[in-house]
Amino acid sequence: MSQEMTLAQVRQKTDVEVGFFSSASFELMQRVAKVFASSNIVPTQYRSEYTKGTGRSAQIIQNPNALANCIIAIGIAQRMRADILMVMQNLYIVEGRPSWSSVWIISAINLCGRFSPLKFEMRHLGEKEISYEETYWEDDKKQRQVKKTIIDDYECVAWATEKQTGDRLESIKVSVGMAVKEGWYQKTGSKWQTMPELMLRYRCASFFGKVYAPELLMGLSSAEEVADTIDVTPDGEILGVTTEALRRQPIDVTPTTTETQPQQIAQTAEAAITPTISGNGEDDTPAPVEVAPPAQQAAPDGTTADEPPPSEDNLFGE
Repeated sequence: MSQEMTLAQVRQKTDVEVGFFSSASFELMQRVAKVFASSNIVPTQYRSEYTKGTGRSAQIIQNPNALANCIIAIGIAQRMRADILMVMQNLYIVEGRPSWSSVWIISAINLCGRFSPLKFEMRHLGEKEISYEETYWEDDKKQRQVKKTIIDDYECVAWATEKQTGDRLESIKVSVGMAVKEGWYQKTGSKWQTMPELMLRYRCASFFGKVYAPELLMGLSSAEEVADTIDVTPDGEILGVTTEALRRQPIDVTPTTTETQPQQIAQTAEAAITPTISGNGEDDTPAPVEVAPPAQQAAPDGTTADEPPPSEDNLFGE
């Protein structure tokens, strides 16, 4: 009996879960991460190597961050008690920011068991003229101007019933007019102009999750939301360099010409005539040094040259 208990205890000790805070669990996590990093069904940011291009121009690119990305994704999946591959497939990196796909946010809300399936109410507001503020740069200064555009406006709200209380929970109302005023509509390649009704549903679902189920999103926004706002409030750790970030960089206007030479020479002369007292109390101040004009050069012994350097006309003794 004692021998059977000992074997049971040994088996229990060998059951290690992936984690960060013990050598055994972290080693297991790295082994699991290597399996995913060597797979070709995970997104590119998790692969140890991937192929870029097609045909003869195809190149195999090594990804040194793959293992670390896989470990982080495994940690997120563990905290959420979700499937690792599902997390990897739905966790996007937009300009260095991790974010969820809107489809995943909707499915997470529907499957959490706290709410009825998420539904959306659409309302057509008709054609409107919307004024919005646009930022531009002129003479290295940030300027703003007010513009107007005509849109076919829609309004959307996401709602669900909380099962425990029976209350109807609603997201904030999102409209195409709001997208214009927030700057989402005017961005290059924006889907708000081509499929506004879908984007309205995605944004409402993200807002609903942030308010009523923030633990499901773990503080992350939707990929579409991050793409709409990344150039407005960029991180210090962004991968892509935006025009806004470049404009905020300080410009070095220090002159590189030799116009500062007279000032440097004057400072040298001032330092040369500073009085110094030796240990026997005598003044060891050297005799004033006559400062040579900028056209002359001082010799190494401190004296000035008797003659100016030869000009270009007499370099060859002409």
